[in-house]
Amino acid sequence: MSSTTLSVAIDKKIRRLCLTDFPCGIGPWRQTKNGPDEARTESPDVLLDLLRYPRSPWMYNDTWSPQASDLRELAVREPKRFSKDFILNYFTTIRITGKHVTFIDEGLLKFSKLEELVLSGNLISEIPAKHLPDTLKILELRANRLSSLSGLASCPPPQLQYLGLGSNSLGSHQDVCDLTGRHWPRLACLDLSNCNFQEQRLLVATLETLPCLKTLTLKGNPFTMTPSYPGFTVDSLPRLSCLDSSWLTTEERYNFFGLARINDLVEDVASVTLSLTRLRGIPDPLMYVDKKAVEFPVVTYKYFVSYQFFSRHTPDHQGEDGNLDTSSRVTEDNSVRPDPGSDRNTGKNVSALDTADVPAVDAYETEQLSLYATPKLPWSECADLNYTLAYRISCLGDLKKFFTHGLHLNLMEEKILSWPAPSEEAQHVKPSPTKDKKGKSKEKVKTPPKAKNKKKKGPPELVHDPPIRKLLNSVHIPMQSLVQGGQRVSSVCDFGPLHVEPPPKQEEETEKKPKGDKKDKTKDCKEAKEKQKKHTEPQKSPKGKGKDAKKRDMDEHTVPPVPVPPVPVTVELSVELEKWKSVSDAFHSATPVENG
Repeated sequence: MSSTTLSVAIDKKIRRLCLTDFPCGIGPWRQTKNGPDEARTESPDVLLDLLRYPRSPWMYNDTWSPQASDLRELAVREPKRFSKDFILNYFTTIRITGKHVTFIDEGLLKFSKLEELVLSGNLISEIPAKHLPDTLKILELRANRLSSLSGLASCPPPQLQYLGLGSNSLGSHQDVCDLTGRHWPRLACLDLSNCNFQEQRLLVATLETLPCLKTLTLKGNPFTMTPSYPGFTVDSLPRLSCLDSSWLTTEERYNFFGLARINDLVEDVASVTLSLTRLRGIPDPLMYVDKKAVEFPVVTYKYFVSYQFFSRHTPDHQGEDGNLDTSSRVTEDNSVRPDPGSDRNTGKNVSALDTADVPAVDAYETEQLSLYATPKLPWSECADLNYTLAYRISCLGDLKKFFTHGLHLNLMEEKILSWPAPSEEAQHVKPSPTKDKKGKSKEKVKTPPKAKNKKKKGPPELVHDPPIRKLLNSVHIPMQSLVQGGQRVSSVCDFGPLHVEPPPKQEEETEKKPKGDKKDKTKDCKEAKEKQKKHTEPQKSPKGKGKDAKKRDMDEHTVPPVPVPPVPVTVELSVELEKWKSVSDAFHSATPVENG
């Protein structure tokens, strides 16, 4: 990737116009008025057709400047007028996008009539205002590497009406101070989308000083995820006509009227509500279990969904059982802190999710995340998790990065083995010493006395092993729309189908047979030979006719059933940002709800 200056990139574009080559410019191919009419010469009209015809090899399709095509046609009509100064002064619009431009040099000042300059998608980190022409009215700098406006605000173009600064690393206190009306007296349209501005009140107070501001774009900034946006901005800027590419209506201004005077309710804090409801498609883990098998251990399965999110500030948990069991610690904000020692068996446990199954975010951001889990429910075809958590997040910049990477949900299975507790009689029996034939003492086990009135035994008490947690699958949900002005993300998250493998019955039967029994081996060999004969010998056609023969024919020609595709496991997710629709919503959210 090679870097270049702006004047070098523009010179390459001008050279590709070929203003002195056929069919432009003055050359032997051009027919003059008083000259001989030769076969090798063409009239200006024919040369212009070569420039305009869509299939002509001399057709020019580059759109870096509207004046480029006009300049080529002018080079055919009046080639004698062309000079270097004439070419530079002819351009009023220049668009150099995605050309790895790193610096705006003083060569741009040669374009004395330049009014529009678009430099999106380059590598510019600083804008020296002294290298910009005074005639400039439109300046687009989207998706560069700007981290400061100090260079541009030192001596900005006096006639600038549009300034595009979106998708840059701007948002400091100094950047806000460089956007006042003293620097931009004629600015009518300002694009600050997808930057890092986090203080809404400070930025809006600065934008109020712009006397001609009519169009403003702020979506993608961290503060736009707060409940007070866009209401506070709309009410604070009465001269604004368009906000975030939508025209402001009279109804919107009426709904938000008076919100600018209530500064106490406007906070740079986002309110996020996350809900998980129906969990479907989990196969029955006991479908292959033999009911005639040994009664113990008793195996129970439970399922839940875990995820990582920011630590909560308000205890608004709704649900029946949102905490994990003995092998995990639950903090005060209902975030799960698993015990690292809970992994006693194969498979991933919950503690492994802290680092392995979270989005690839920055290290400092990961430290602010906590692990959460829904209530653990037994298996059913459709389980209602009934899980809702509300979050109040003040680190808006980190929340923007988190939503940009997306949310990861993990489907977890918890397996618990239960055994019968030892009886009290066996614990209290003590061995009594006895003597053998040689006179040595020997312990003899005393049998407990039989009770005369035997009571019916109830179900035995069970002792539970530590839970075995296993990660079944995970899914990624995009959350980018919440950063770009969306209020809610609703999705049916697909974990894919899960398979329950049947137990290996054949291996268990072979293990039960004794190894040294020769009779069993000979019997097995005879049975195997008889089976082979049945398969190799041709089957004789049935002698009789009638219903039996028809049934055999039907069985032979029956089509095997089509296998049913496995059902995917899904869970319904909803992530919503709180947004005020009117001033009454602001008062309602600020008033604490009394528990009656």
